[in-house]
Amino acid sequence: MAERDHSVRPGADPRALDRRRFLGYVLAATTLTTAAELVPASPARAGVPSPDVTRLLDLNDVMTAAAAPTSALITVEVATDGTVSFALPRTEVGQGITTSTAMLIAEELDVPVERVRVTLADARPELVFNQLTGGSNTTVSTFVPVRVAAAAARSRLLEAAAHSWGTDVTELALKAGVITGPGGRNADIGTFAAEAASMRTRQVAVRLKSSAEFTVIGKPHHRIDALAAVTGRKTFTMDLDVPGALPTMVCRPPTINGRVGTVANTGEVRAMPGVTDVAVVSTGVAVRARTFGQCIDAVRALRVSWKAGSAEGKSDASVLEELRAAGIPLGPPPLTPSVEGRFTFAFRSNSALEPNCAIADVRPDRAEIWSSLKAPIVAKEAIAARLRLPLGAVTVHVTEGGGSFGRKLFFDAALEAVEISRAIGKPVKLMWHRADDARQGRTHPMATSRVRIAYLGDTVLSYRQRHTSVATDLGHGLGEIFTALAAQLPVGDIGFSETFFQLSQSMPYEFGVNSRLLSETDHSFNTGSMRNVYSPDATCARELLVDQLAGRMGKDPFRFRRDFLRDERSRAVLERAAEAGDWGRPLPDGMAQGIAFHSEYHAVNAVLVEIDCRPETVGRPIRDGVAGPRVTKAVCVVDVGLAVNPRGLEAQMMGCVMDGIALALTSSLHLRDGYFLEASWDNYFYTRQWNTPPELEIVVMPTTTGEPGGAGELGVAASMAAVACAYGRATGAMPTSFPINHGTLSFEPKPTVPPVPPSPTDGLDHVR
Repeated sequence: MAERDHSVRPGADPRALDRRRFLGYVLAATTLTTAAELVPASPARAGVPSPDVTRLLDLNDVMTAAAAPTSALITVEVATDGTVSFALPRTEVGQGITTSTAMLIAEELDVPVERVRVTLADARPELVFNQLTGGSNTTVSTFVPVRVAAAAARSRLLEAAAHSWGTDVTELALKAGVITGPGGRNADIGTFAAEAASMRTRQVAVRLKSSAEFTVIGKPHHRIDALAAVTGRKTFTMDLDVPGALPTMVCRPPTINGRVGTVANTGEVRAMPGVTDVAVVSTGVAVRARTFGQCIDAVRALRVSWKAGSAEGKSDASVLEELRAAGIPLGPPPLTPSVEGRFTFAFRSNSALEPNCAIADVRPDRAEIWSSLKAPIVAKEAIAARLRLPLGAVTVHVTEGGGSFGRKLFFDAALEAVEISRAIGKPVKLMWHRADDARQGRTHPMATSRVRIAYLGDTVLSYRQRHTSVATDLGHGLGEIFTALAAQLPVGDIGFSETFFQLSQSMPYEFGVNSRLLSETDHSFNTGSMRNVYSPDATCARELLVDQLAGRMGKDPFRFRRDFLRDERSRAVLERAAEAGDWGRPLPDGMAQGIAFHSEYHAVNAVLVEIDCRPETVGRPIRDGVAGPRVTKAVCVVDVGLAVNPRGLEAQMMGCVMDGIALALTSSLHLRDGYFLEASWDNYFYTRQWNTPPELEIVVMPTTTGEPGGAGELGVAASMAAVACAYGRATGAMPTSFPINHGTLSFEPKPTVPPVPPSPTDGLDHVR
C-alpha cells in the first residue's frame, strides 16, 4: 500500500503536475530505493494537419508509450558507500547508453557520474514492453523515468539528513554527492542511505531540473566504460567463466537453412583430441571440445549429407525477378511532367563485430543463459517454450555486446545453445564462426524501390514510392507491441512490416500528396532489422530523385531542398551542412559534392560529402578488394532536440557515416546457388581505412526541443543518400544499383564444405 507524501497538496489531483513535476516512489527496502510513476498516455499526438503519419505518431512514440506503464518497476538504489546503482533494462552494445543513463542519474541526484554504477538487467517479463533495445528509443523512453527516480532519491536523502541534523530541509544542499548544512556540517549521501529507506512504499512528488539548471546533461562526457574497453577488461559473453561450459561450435549446411541428412563419422570425430560431445541439432551438427581450435578441427572433419535448404538454387538475379513481380504498381503516369526511377539494393550482412555467441546450462528442471540480447523477454519466453519449462525456471542474463546494429534483436545463438545443452546434458559456450554469421546469419533483405515525383512549374504535386523487399523478420518483440497498441495506431489494419514501414518513414518535404507503400515477398531467408531498417534504401531512392527533380527545374540541389523542407529546424540543419562543407566549391572533373536530408523520431540530419570518381582513384590497387570511388570529405549535421551526451552522439554519427558509405559503395552479399559467397570480414567490404574520408566533421546543433530524439540510427540514411547523389553528379549518371561495387567480385569464394576454414597454425599474424 503506497503512502502519499505530504508534499502533495491535500485534495489536489497528484497527476495534475507541470511539465517538470512528477510522482515517484520510495520503495520498501533496507537501503534507499526509488522509482518513477508515469501517467500512461495515448501514443497519438493529435492536432498536426499533415498527410505524413509520422508527424502524428512514429515508431519511437509507439515504443515509448508501450514502455511507460511499467516505468515504476525500474529503480535507482543508493548504497551506504555512496555509490548509486541502476539495472538498465536495455542492452549496451557499444552505443553508449550506460554512459548517458549514468549522466541522467548524476544530474538529478547531484552526484559525480563516476559514482553511478549502471549494469544490465536480467530478462524481466514483468516489464512487458520495457526491455526492448531498438528503434533509437532507449534515451527517449528512459529520459523522464530515470530522472524521476533519481530526483526522488535526492529528495529522500535531504529529508533524512534534515531529520538527523534537526534542521529544515530548505537549509540543506546536495552537491557532488555530499550534503551540507548549517554550521559547516557535511556528510556523504551514503551516510543517510539506510535512514532514507522506507519500511513501506511511499509516493513522493518531485520536481525535475530545467535545462537551464543542467550541469551534466548536454555536456560532453567520456564513456564510463572507456578504460575497460581499451585495456581489454570489459566483459563479454565469451569472457565469462561458467562452470562446466566448454567451447562449442556447429557444423552448418552448405546452403541457407539446410538440414542434416546423415552423419557418416560421428564416432571418429568424437574420438578426436579434446572433443567431448557430438550431437545433431536442428541447425547442423554440434561439437563440444576443450578449445575452440579443437572445435574447428572437428567441424571440418565431419562428413555430413545435407538436405536442401530454404533458398536452394536461388541467386541475386532470381530474387530480383521475384521482387519485380511482387512490386505494387505506381499507377498510371501523371498528366503533368514527372521524374521517375527504379533502384535495386543487394543483400547485406547484419553481422556484428562480436561473433554470435551464448552460454547455456540446461538442466531437467531449469535453464540458465548468458548472451547479449536486445529482446531478452522474448528470448526467455521462446526458450521456456522450447524446453517446456515454466517461465520462472528460465534465467536469462544480459551481457554487454560487441556491436549489434539490430543483429542482437534476434536470439539465434541463445536458442541454439539451449538446444545443444539439452541434447548433450552439459553446459556449453557456443560461438559462431565468422563464416556462419555471413552465410547462415541475419541479412538485410534485398529490395527494390520505385519512385515517381510529379510537378508543374515550380510546384511539386505528388510523391509516390513503392518499396518491395524480401520479407523482413520482425519476430523480436516489435510485433507484440504493434498488436497491443493496434487500436491506437493511425495506420489501419495492416501487417507488422507495413506498420513498421509507415511509422518509420517520414516525408520531410512539401511534396503535395504523397504515398509510400511496402510489399514483401520470399520468406526463405534469415533476415533482420539492420541499423535504420528500411530508411537507408528508401531515403537513398528519394534523395536521388530529388536531385533529378532539382535538375529538371533548373535549381541547385541544396537550395531546392531548403525551399521545400517543411520546417525551420530542418532548414537550419541543411544550411549548416552546406556552410560547414562549403557547398558549391569548385572541384576537379570526376569529383563532386552530394547533399541529402533525413528525419526520423523527432530528430533531423543533413549530410554533405565529396567523392572522387577519377580513374586513378577508382582503379587504385587494393589487395583482395575493389577500390572504387572514395569519399574524401563528409560533414554530418545533427539535431536530436537535446543531446544528453554530445560526445557520444558524435561517435554515433561517425559510425552512421561509415555505414552510409559502405551501403552506397562496397557492402553487399552475393547470392549464388542458395548460399552467400562471402564467408568472413576479409571478403565482406564494410568501409575500410582506404575508403574512410580523410576529412570528417560532425556538427551537433544546439538544443532545440529540450527533449531527446532518436539518434542511434539517424545518420545512416542521409549518409548513404549523400554518397549516391555525389556519385551521380561526379559521373553524370544517376546510380540505380547498390552498392555501386556489387557487380565486381574481387575475391575467390571460400568453400561451403567444410563450412569453416582451418585455424592458422604457423604462428604468423593473419589479421588483415
